[in-house]
Amino acid sequence: MTARITNPALLLPDANKGVQNIYKAVMQGGVTGPTLELVHLRASQINGCAPCVFGGVKSALKNGETDERLHQVVAWRESDLFTDAERAALALTEVTTRIADRPESVTDEVWAAAAEHFDEKQLAAIVLMIGLTNMFNRINAATREPAGATW
Repeated sequence: MTARITNPALLLPDANKGVQNIYKAVMQGGVTGPTLELVHLRASQINGCAPCVFGGVKSALKNGETDERLHQVVAWRESDLFTDAERAALALTEVTTRIADRPESVTDEVWAAAAEHFDEKQLAAIVLMIGLTNMFNRINAATREPAGATW
């Protein structure tokens, strides 16, 4: 499969600058890199975004994540390899990514569980990472970006 067009965020320089600024802000939010990698990977799995799953796994491994944990992200609820904070971030990622699946996608219960482990600034970083990942998942679906492509 070949992409229909070059990634729009690369074609439009101002878009790429905006994305980079959001990503920079996320990295300054105080959430650990491994947690943000898990958030990115889980949203990409849910959305079936092959290039983001590929790139996310590659990035996570480069940043010290283990194969064992990465293989279990898709079934994180059944795994004992994730901390309570990571579980809260993964739950928030799932409900935020699947907003059309239920009337109140991000329930007070899910939000409160995340807020037990993350302060407001960290929650903002996680929510922005979820949003940025979902944006790229949708761009890649529309443009048919092939798996194996990295950024």
